[in-house]
Amino acid sequence: MQLASASSIADMPAVETIFSSTSAQYFADVDEKLLQQIFSNLLSNAIKYSTSGSEVFFNLDCNRDMAIFRITDSGIGIPEADIPFLFQPFRRASNVGNIRGTGIGLTIVKRAVEIHGGQIYLETQIGQGTTFTVVLPILRPNETSFDVEVE
Repeated sequence: MQLASASSIADMPAVETIFSSTSAQYFADVDEKLLQQIFSNLLSNAIKYSTSGSEVFFNLDCNRDMAIFRITDSGIGIPEADIPFLFQPFRRASNVGNIRGTGIGLTIVKRAVEIHGGQIYLETQIGQGTTFTVVLPILRPNETSFDVEVE
């Protein structure tokens, strides 16, 4: 999975990314490109807003009905006043300073999660970091896919 362009990688701090999962193997009916977009954006944001030498954790848990992905950083956190606007186009947290970004990534992530019939949540503390949790339904081969209305 490609996380970022070469030019944006040069601007990112040196952060260790740690993947963990306690789940057995599951198969899900997902759009691979949209799933890649979700995790590429969330992981690159976690790295971008962390300090050099810190860790970003990517955890996957699956059960019979859903896949739960958690991406946790120990970065700058998100001010509470900014949370209601984070998923709107071209909105960024007020504390990002000179960290580069366009403010459209989380809008795309939220829409991609919704297209999969899932939900996205966040927990954050200023100066301590943020956890984004993505919950996606697992559809087995004999189940009907969810209908998606494209605007």
